Amino acid sequence: MRASTGSTTGRPFGARLRAAMDARGPLCAGIDPHAALLTSWGLPDTVEGLERFSLAAAAALAPSVAAVKPQSAFFERFGSRGIAVLEEVVRTCREAGALVVLDVKRGDIGSTAQGYADAYLDPSSPIVVDAITASPFLGFGSLAPMLETARRHDAGVFVLALTSNPEGPQVQHAVTADGRSVARAVLDALRDANAGSSPLGPFGAVVGATIAGPVDLDLDVGGPLLVPGIGAQGGTADDVRRIFDGVLDNVLPSSSREILGAGPDPVALRDAAQRAAATFAGLVG
Repeated sequence: MRASTGSTTGRPFGARLRAAMDARGPLCAGIDPHAALLTSWGLPDTVEGLERFSLAAAAALAPSVAAVKPQSAFFERFGSRGIAVLEEVVRTCREAGALVVLDVKRGDIGSTAQGYADAYLDPSSPIVVDAITASPFLGFGSLAPMLETARRHDAGVFVLALTSNPEGPQVQHAVTADGRSVARAVLDALRDANAGSSPLGPFGAVVGATIAGPVDLDLDVGGPLLVPGIGAQGGTADDVRRIFDGVLDNVLPSSSREILGAGPDPVALRDAAQRAAATFAGLVG
């Protein structure tokens, strides 16, 4: 299988994402080839089934959505052959004009963090993508190698801030020594990292659509807001409007199972994605 094309484009990630969202609508379509979805498509839970599912989804979705988000874990479970499929999915999506956000949620320190950055954000890597997700819970400063590598190669990093899983508040709402919540500290750090960037900075926050009650945080970090939890996890367009009032133009909603459930028919997949993109585009303005 061929390696992915390089990340270096001469245009920062934030500018490329803004252009893609304006042209194609604000949607990040997930490719999550877990066993239940393979079965629902009539495919075996094997690397062959993985390949047929993932490449069919990529071919149907990537020509029309702003971004595609493969979940790395569902490819990694098949070992090296699964990673080879992931490389092909990334290449297919990028050649079709979609940005690729690889959902890997990496977080480490020093040379290990740099290794992750080199694996996913350096154009010389066979699995280079446009952006990755990252975990800041070893301290935001631990992400410095990823942020620096992303900036050098016009790539992006989406950092977990307020996630859609019910266990998240245990850490994200905890109060730091300076009196801020962990989530607020992450958002503040992202705002600082994006300072001076236009129209969007390269560093975004991951903020779930399933947050209950009012959000007493400044979500304007100067970069994009990747919003999971939509559809199967219970988040709705109304939730997005409520949570992100004032920053809706920067929101990149992410939907996986709700769109993939329309497959395997490629027309149905495209229609589901286009309906979702139109719904969220209608929230802006």
